[in-house]
Amino acid sequence: MKQAEPQSGEDRIIAQFRALARHPGAFGLNDDAAALHPPAGCDLVLTADAVVAGVHFFADDPPEAVARKALRVNLSDLAAKGADPAGFLVSLALAASAGEPWVAGFARGLAEDAERYACPLLGGDTVKSPGPTMVSIAAFGFVPNDKMVRRAGARVGDAVVVTGTIGDAALGLRLRRDAKVAGPWMLDAAAREFLIGRYLVPQPRNAVAVAVRRHASAAMDVSDGLAGDLEKLCRASGIAAEIRLADVPLSDAARSAIVQDADLMEAALTGGDDYEILCTMAPGQVTSFRSATAAAGGPSRNSSTGSRSS
Repeated sequence: MKQAEPQSGEDRIIAQFRALARHPGAFGLNDDAAALHPPAGCDLVLTADAVVAGVHFFADDPPEAVARKALRVNLSDLAAKGADPAGFLVSLALAASAGEPWVAGFARGLAEDAERYACPLLGGDTVKSPGPTMVSIAAFGFVPNDKMVRRAGARVGDAVVVTGTIGDAALGLRLRRDAKVAGPWMLDAAAREFLIGRYLVPQPRNAVAVAVRRHASAAMDVSDGLAGDLEKLCRASGIAAEIRLADVPLSDAARSAIVQDADLMEAALTGGDDYEILCTMAPGQVTSFRSATAAAGGPSRNSSTGSRSS
């Protein structure tokens, strides 16, 4: 036998994540792949999203927040399909500026959310990047056989429902780019922090996944703006929808800003990064859905309008 060689840089990075890999199918991150066994009577739901510095987050955002955003945008997709989280893979392309302290912070944020959402790390990969840092996550969930909620299920006469407030992240991004806009918008410090926080760290609605599964005819998460994502859902379902602007749920902070600048309503509807669940359902299901989401600890504000065929 010979003396063990010193750890490589990649080995040290993997060591930061080994404590997260508690699922037996992760094999302690000591293998080239992981194993995941769906429970009897369940389908496996898969989704993947990437976030890139300078595109989806700022290069100087805290690494803990970057980790949470990267995982949560995938958890949001699972929630919109009515699926319960089962695990995830993470691939890191690290810029030169993302040294070991950055990786350590990223691992802390990822560990906290993996535990919070009962979504264990199963494996992944790390490489150096000559460009910006990129985080790619593939997440997996379980749903009862044939119960995944698709986009292509909305029917004529369905109500259109969102789980929480719209536009906060779009306004938060504007504040993150230029804090001085808070003055004309007449926002206090608490409102500014709320909007920026909604952009920085999404709030996936996994608590209401079962309610979505039981009530919705079609669903998707709002990542590219309510207007654009509703158009995608309608196209997949072969219908059209009418939305009354007065019915779109707004937070107090967003409403205050829009009162000062009415043009911000367009940004709220098209800006993206809301990560609420957009779904359709029979009008008679709306009250029950609201009760179910409230009982599950979901957001207290939601709204519904009518939809019609094209």
